[in-house]
Amino acid sequence: MAPHLRWLFLQFLLLLLEFSSAAQAQGNITLGSSLTPQGPNSSWLSPSGDFAFGFRPVEGNTSSYLLAVWFDKISEKTVAWYAKSSSDGQESPVQVPSSSVLQLRDDGLLSLRNPSGDEVWSPQAPSAAYARMLDTGNFRLVGADGKAKWETFDVPADTILPTQVLPVGQQDKVLRSRLIPTDYANGRFLLVVQPDGNLVFYPIAEHSTFQYDPYWASNTVGNGSRLVFNETGRVYFTVKNGTQINITSAGVNSMGDFFNRATLDPDGVFRQYLYPKSSMVRNVWSSRWTAVSSIPQDICQAISVKAGSGACGFNSYCTFDGTKNQTSCLCPQRYKFFDNERPDFVPQSCDLDEEAAMAEFEMTLINSVDWPQSDYEQYSPIDETECRRLCVIDCFCATAVFQASTNTCWKKKLPLSNGNMAESVDRTVLIKVPRSNNTQSQPSSGSSKWKKDKKYWILGSSLFFGSSVLLNLLLISILLFGTYCGISITSKKKLQSPQSSGSSILPPKIFTYNELEKATSGFHEVLGSGASGTVYKGQLQDEHPTSIAVKKIEKLQQETEKEFMVEVQTIGQTFHKNLVRLLGFCNEGTDRLLVYEFMTNGSLNEFLFGDARPHWSLRVQVALGVARGLLYLHEECSTQIIHCNIKPQNILLDDNFMAKIADFGLAKLLRANQTQTYTGIRGTRGYVAPEWFKNIGITSKVDVYSFGVILLELVCCRRNVELEIADEERSILTYWANDCYRCGRIDLLVEGDDEANFNIKKAERFVAVALWCLQEEPTMRPTMLKVTQMLDGAVQIPTPPDPSSFISSLP
Repeated sequence: MAPHLRWLFLQFLLLLLEFSSAAQAQGNITLGSSLTPQGPNSSWLSPSGDFAFGFRPVEGNTSSYLLAVWFDKISEKTVAWYAKSSSDGQESPVQVPSSSVLQLRDDGLLSLRNPSGDEVWSPQAPSAAYARMLDTGNFRLVGADGKAKWETFDVPADTILPTQVLPVGQQDKVLRSRLIPTDYANGRFLLVVQPDGNLVFYPIAEHSTFQYDPYWASNTVGNGSRLVFNETGRVYFTVKNGTQINITSAGVNSMGDFFNRATLDPDGVFRQYLYPKSSMVRNVWSSRWTAVSSIPQDICQAISVKAGSGACGFNSYCTFDGTKNQTSCLCPQRYKFFDNERPDFVPQSCDLDEEAAMAEFEMTLINSVDWPQSDYEQYSPIDETECRRLCVIDCFCATAVFQASTNTCWKKKLPLSNGNMAESVDRTVLIKVPRSNNTQSQPSSGSSKWKKDKKYWILGSSLFFGSSVLLNLLLISILLFGTYCGISITSKKKLQSPQSSGSSILPPKIFTYNELEKATSGFHEVLGSGASGTVYKGQLQDEHPTSIAVKKIEKLQQETEKEFMVEVQTIGQTFHKNLVRLLGFCNEGTDRLLVYEFMTNGSLNEFLFGDARPHWSLRVQVALGVARGLLYLHEECSTQIIHCNIKPQNILLDDNFMAKIADFGLAKLLRANQTQTYTGIRGTRGYVAPEWFKNIGITSKVDVYSFGVILLELVCCRRNVELEIADEERSILTYWANDCYRCGRIDLLVEGDDEANFNIKKAERFVAVALWCLQEEPTMRPTMLKVTQMLDGAVQIPTPPDPSSFISSLP
């Protein structure tokens, strides 16, 4: 093609694209209109096409969608608003699967329904005559009189846009940060215009609305106060007497050249961002969001709370680079980020004498860092050597802080809060860690190795506006989620990245029988057996000898053949950190074998019911892992999977004691248009839901029931059925736990367990969740999504109804 023709062709394509975009943009949205997450009708555009309202896929989870407003003309599709639902006073982002529907109904109400037809979100608004997505980024429901009945500007999330106002004293008109940029759950910071006319930034206790001491305030008074983001791009706070206080920079010369937003970021900083619209502006301005103003300037110094974790998560420390306007949160050596509220570590035993303690533990050094709280002992005068020794031999001491100028030593317990690194900090931190043979030195500041261990709070310009968009997305995609640092048992262990349902994975490998016979040394070492076959330990002769578990299907009946193919197809298409990975299979002649990753710590059955009681923190970790694995099977797979045989023997533990659900051979698959299935009774005595014995359909709620039993077993460290117990009232755990809960005696369930008694409120929460799962009526049991939210403390738990009977679970 000639050069001039190629140029004309490209211009024609550009015109077509512009026409297509303009064609999709619309004015009034009429009654009866609807959107679905997938397909051509997934959003409604503003007249200019700048903004869209509709479904956005959740990053890292291709089967889950937000109801949101976003900037549609930029590649990032930055979300400016997202819907939240309230439950028991707590808010959480509305996330729905692909078959959900949003409809502006004929009666004028906007309703979002999941694939089962249940309404999961609807604004509290009168009937509308039509809806409209405005070029300001505001989505409105409009009455016949032309007045707005409801609008997204009235219920902001973490962002405000030009022409948007936050008035005084309205509870729903506040900004709440996200947890992290890719997780829309409520974060740890709040911006609110208080009823007294004061604009205040608060740190918030996670999974609650409790406000710690403010870290920034306008210190103003007046009923007419409000936060204004005006048409010129200026963000200011106006009080009753007309005084205006600039919150960000004084506007932009040409608003037509930039997209503009102001966001309360996950690090607690309120930043105003610009993004160039035209190619002419992009020639002199980077094609990314750039922060032009921020408040407070140094979040590390701004936040210091008497309770709570401070600017960063517990056991982390915060550092601010003023030359780069960059905030970072770092973990000390041998600490890593975790996604729950307790570090995963084996604490120092208080039975160790001084010599044994000195042999097992050592102190590593970080300069110019301090955690100003958590002190429980102080020594002065003292030298650094003695400060080290006193912490090592004290089983309560996790960290010692030494100040050379005053020869003072402070001993501290976990968790540590308000950590801060700065040149002005005249202190040295000594971190207690287990000794290891790893002699690789660790720098005492934010080194690259530390940054590899960071999951979260790599903040400021480096993440949000300091590097290329592509690099930012890549960085975010490799970060793990979490807000706390915890001790790593050995420096050789690596964090495992959580895998989403959209992860790209290799299909299961096809093995020959001879390969597996050789790998298992002739099927010599038996790991376990079940109704469908026996499992053997083996080792592949590959580049890095891989330990495997080989399940040999021993009965070649037609039903077993079908079961085998179901298991291969099911596990081969699933990949999640809380599911056992299928590496391959053998389908040779009459031989049917499945090859799994090997779990070094065996089954939950062995872990929980052995001679020693596992640490409470590990039991909590297992409970959350099993819940997330079931959530994936039920709601995040492209095809819903009901396991049908959840029991401790089918929950395996890897070398980090991460729980992984195994044995999908009994799973029933549901097509997208199915909600229940009929099948023969499956499962194990003590874990079987009552509906198995009734002539009703089986749903995913059978797994919820089984999880409830296991959750009680994890709390109490005993089997559900122990008929040999002398006290007959305690022989059935589900009966006894219900009685203890009704009498307010959760302490009886964890008698002799000091760790659980120390965390008695969490134990009570877990028991309440279990009792909800054990409701005899399946529809009364929560979904696994709700279960995970209740376990995490993200929502309050109403008192569960007293189950009418548990006896049907014991055939």
